[in-house]
Amino acid sequence: MLRQVADGVLVHQSELLENNTVVVQGRAGVLLVDPGLTRDEMATVANDLREMGQPVVAGFATHPDWDHVLWHPEFGDAPRYGTARCAEYLRDLLANPDWRARVTEGLPPEIAEDVPLDLFGLITGLPADTVWLPWDGPRVRIVEHPAHAPGHAALLIEDRGVLVAGDMLSDVLVPMLDDTADPVADYLVGLQRLESVAGDVKVLVPGHGSVCGADEVRARIDQDRAYGHALRDGRTADDPRIGPSAKPGWEWVVDVHEGQLQRVTQGEAGDGTPG
Repeated sequence: MLRQVADGVLVHQSELLENNTVVVQGRAGVLLVDPGLTRDEMATVANDLREMGQPVVAGFATHPDWDHVLWHPEFGDAPRYGTARCAEYLRDLLANPDWRARVTEGLPPEIAEDVPLDLFGLITGLPADTVWLPWDGPRVRIVEHPAHAPGHAALLIEDRGVLVAGDMLSDVLVPMLDDTADPVADYLVGLQRLESVAGDVKVLVPGHGSVCGADEVRARIDQDRAYGHALRDGRTADDPRIGPSAKPGWEWVVDVHEGQLQRVTQGEAGDGTPG
């Protein structure tokens, strides 16, 4: 289930949505990033780690979307970190008496009954502007930015040259915007932050889709930036992730794009500027 992508860094990809769970080996155990989707998948990852003699000593959620803040009892009670804004968003969500119904409503029907929610969203927020993840292992730099979701952060495992990008730089998903006043501008800022560390990246692990090497990192940044510019300009991007060239099973991404294009152009018109 776990595939090594760099020295001491392993990845498990879920069957649905191609979510990438990342395992980083430390001195006393592993850091577990965005740990998966279904009960069985997570139990399998836990079993693999147990067979390796590697307990989970820390967790990290790159952002507060449901598929990145799950947990399984077999991972234990290690601290689960996220940015301050990520944790705040989840606290507000969990304060609603109907939070479970809200989350369940957004789950893919194929796996809804197999997604464990008992430990959902229990994230410890790191102090604002924290640069280094507090754990006993390779130095992990936190690269927070305003793109995609509140408190989104990528992780750069510096001496391994691995960038864990969260829901950015995917080869199957176009950039998915947050609900902010200027979501395209925020996304472009996020890409700029990732570009600032790209020179140190040998392996890129996106939240969804395929892992790639250094030769593809800037191409993915450029592709996402071109998509953002097209949205900003009110036109459909020439992007292989939407339309007939989309990967089989990912044809629905064009619907995401069309919804975003409509939202952005309508938003501009509502502000009194050309749509």
